[in-house]
Amino acid sequence: MKTVIFVVLLWIHSSAAVTHSLRYSYTGSSQVPNLPEYQSVGLVNEVQISHCDSNTNRNVPKQDWMSLLDEDPLYWEQQTEICLSNQPLVKANIYTAQQRFNQTCGIHILQYMYGCEWDDETGEVNGYLQVGYDGEDFIAFDIRKQTWIAPTPQAVFTKHKWDNDRASTQQTVYYLNQICPERLEKYVNYGKSSRLRTGIKSQEHMSFICFMFFPSVPQPLIIYTWP
Repeated sequence: MKTVIFVVLLWIHSSAAVTHSLRYSYTGSSQVPNLPEYQSVGLVNEVQISHCDSNTNRNVPKQDWMSLLDEDPLYWEQQTEICLSNQPLVKANIYTAQQRFNQTCGIHILQYMYGCEWDDETGEVNGYLQVGYDGEDFIAFDIRKQTWIAPTPQAVFTKHKWDNDRASTQQTVYYLNQICPERLEKYVNYGKSSRLRTGIKSQEHMSFICFMFFPSVPQPLIIYTWP
């Protein structure tokens, strides 16, 4: 996983694609000039759909068709609550990471990323969840084996702790295999209907690639605190 501090712009044309993706990422930062200490972003097919940060403290839609979620009057309030509750957890985990790596101060980036890919022809779903620190992989979830992978010695203790938390593991598997693709299919349908209404003939667009973490209703994932 690479640290992304600057926004990366990509031109994507996906009108023929049958594999769709939903990705959420949470980024916590320490002593990075002109960057909020916390940011969260949601993307569908690499198009940004939501954003929240520690400066605004509001989770807001970034696509007009996301206003269709207003059918649930509590949706964006719930997203904002998630944004607010994640901030102290991410900050605490940055502090823990600094201790693990024997660091004192300076610029540090902690990134959570999770989501799923869904093939609308075969129905195949692939979910993932990973955490990075200062541009390197820290820990990742193997959804097939339902265990955590620790590529660095500093993450081994966390791996064992989380592997023993079977309730959280089952919640994570359920979200990635069931809730995430259900939300993705709903968002894709909203986007399609919106393009038909607005007369847009192409899906060519500019998208923002940033890492941050965890979505929303009906059941968000948990940001695990590091023991």
